[in-house]
Amino acid sequence: MELVSKKRLHVAAGRHNMALAEKVAAYLDVPLAAMQISEFANGEIHCRFRESVRGGDIFIIQSHCEEDGRSINDALMEHLIMVDAGKRASAKRITAVMPFYGYGRQDRKAEGREPITAKLMAQLFKSAGASRLVSVDLHSGQIQGFFDGPVDHLTAMPVLVDHIRTLGDDLVIVSPDAGRVKVAERYANQVGADLAIVHKRRVRGEKNMVEAKDVVGDVDGRCCVLIDDMIDTAGTIVAAAEQLKEKGASQVFAATTHAVFSGPAVDRLKNSELEKVVITDTLPLPPEKRFDKVEVLSVASILADTIDAVFEDTSVSEIFDGKNQS
Repeated sequence: MELVSKKRLHVAAGRHNMALAEKVAAYLDVPLAAMQISEFANGEIHCRFRESVRGGDIFIIQSHCEEDGRSINDALMEHLIMVDAGKRASAKRITAVMPFYGYGRQDRKAEGREPITAKLMAQLFKSAGASRLVSVDLHSGQIQGFFDGPVDHLTAMPVLVDHIRTLGDDLVIVSPDAGRVKVAERYANQVGADLAIVHKRRVRGEKNMVEAKDVVGDVDGRCCVLIDDMIDTAGTIVAAAEQLKEKGASQVFAATTHAVFSGPAVDRLKNSELEKVVITDTLPLPPEKRFDKVEVLSVASILADTIDAVFEDTSVSEIFDGKNQS
């Protein structure tokens, strides 16, 4: 008797950024797995697959963020619980797809007696039963080494670059700090633009406190595009935009993957020198955080192509011509 192996694809989603998960499923032309997610009276999360996933290849999508009154910590626990439920339902392989990797900024000890929560996160997902991680524009590439298994580090660069090309001819790609120079240089090479750097200094011991100091590069009379992986409180981006305007930039745009938009971010961006803030949908953007300057691009096709490549055991890096590895 000859046995024929039949691979089965299942795409499931938590309650955080369901809109993106639905777009991904639509690109793949598969329905989202039927899930039952609820809370007990004390707030503990319960999850159950409402269909058989035995022997299946499950991709569980969840952005680690606040949404509809649920915190980022709720999103993390929900994601971990879904992975555990899939493992106990005898799934063959479980891939945790996290468009935004929570706690990713704490990837090293900057001061004494601090945690490295980016590694803790990776260990938690491994313990829960994930055999693979997929994420978009990690805060630092070293996070890939924290997980004991394959990690597909995607980038939103293809969709952002396509949009940046429409902003003008005499472009300058600007890194808002020294730590983002390599990423900004990749964008500059893709667009065929010059590169500039805003030198900044963080106030030691103070979170989210930034002083922009000077600009390295020719920006006078030119259209500048600030590149970063995320905008949180917007202090860095707004201070950089002010510096660029002081140095004579004709227009200043911002392009970022993750729109965290915490605290005063929206007010700061509204009243800033920025002409437009281009973001992606790795994080949901509630109505109260939407304003005229914001333009949202989707990474759904990138995630869908990646899921298809992993499921079919083909190359993920070929989707980006290997540029997601540099």
